[in-house]
Amino acid sequence: MVANRVDPRATRPRARFPVSLAVAAVCAGLFVSLAVFVGVRHGAPFPGDRAAHTWSVAHRPHFALTVARRVTASGTGFWPYAMAVAAGLIVGRGSRQRMYAVVAAAAFLGVGQAVRYGLMEAIGRARPPVGDWAGHAAGYAFPSGHATTSAMAAGLLAWAVVVRGRPAVARTCCAVLLCWAAAVGGTRVYLGMHWPSDVLAGWLLAAAWIGLGVALYARYFARLIPDGGRPLNR
Repeated sequence: MVANRVDPRATRPRARFPVSLAVAAVCAGLFVSLAVFVGVRHGAPFPGDRAAHTWSVAHRPHFALTVARRVTASGTGFWPYAMAVAAGLIVGRGSRQRMYAVVAAAAFLGVGQAVRYGLMEAIGRARPPVGDWAGHAAGYAFPSGHATTSAMAAGLLAWAVVVRGRPAVARTCCAVLLCWAAAVGGTRVYLGMHWPSDVLAGWLLAAAWIGLGVALYARYFARLIPDGGRPLNR
């Protein structure tokens, strides 16, 4: 009687396509599609852009403007990089590993901002009329720098909390970070310095960038963490 032979290839686990990489690919594709539409229209705002901008300019009580300016200020400069540093400190274990993680997280955010800036210069979309602004802005509009940077920083910190935190804590932190990033993007439209499609493009670019980073971490760096990157407490 001849024993049945098992093909080694049949028992070999199949490589799974990372969900984060799929998310990155979808968001990158949507970003490119939106950028193409903007280019075809020579930067002209979409109908929804004009409607949101008109409403924002017409509804600006003093208190709302004060809050919006403070929220929008948190989306650039010190705070996003502080969040990147916090993400590195959370993920790393031991002083040496934390140092590397902090540098890597800050560099990841910095390179993401450089990519955004290059795309902004290449697309060259004009901002809404200067007379409608309720704050300071510089450069082209698409994609929104504040929306992109805040979403990248929020994504980095949310990922770190998910990797290390308890599920309940991670869910709460992710919800808070999502609301903050959404608020920063919304204030860019409310203050009249961006079209809504600029902000949407920033969010898509940030999601693609974070998805790519998570996939690269899982593929090349997760095994360098002694406990495999699992939360310490469940």
